[in-house]
Amino acid sequence: MVPGYNHNIIYKGVSFHIQTEDSGSGKPLITTLLYRDGTIIASKKTDYSDILKVEMLEKVVEDIMKEQHKEILRRLKSGEFDNRAFPSGAPADAAPEDTECASIPSRDETERPKKQVLSLDEMILEYLLPKQD
Repeated sequence: MVPGYNHNIIYKGVSFHIQTEDSGSGKPLITTLLYRDGTIIASKKTDYSDILKVEMLEKVVEDIMKEQHKEILRRLKSGEFDNRAFPSGAPADAAPEDTECASIPSRDETERPKKQVLSLDEMILEYLLPKQD
């Protein structure tokens, strides 16, 4: 089972939390949830039961998880969830370009300082670039 991904994102001056988890081969499902103030704004689930016998399953599942997590980030930044996230309209005091990312390390990211603030672009680049040991 691949460790999950968790990030807090400031979008239009409001904090959002994105969480992606793998349920494991017993229940082969990858779930990504987007929260605002503890309320689920959006979700995406991917069933991978059809690839359980593929070589290097853990790596394949990790790649699916990363892409699904980034997809929700991109969709949030594009404004796709604005109607659900801001039912009475976007906050007047925040401009769309105020997007920042503060990362919360998951179990495999403990080497990064807990309070490092990254832009959304920096976070996506971090996912896309291979880790160097």
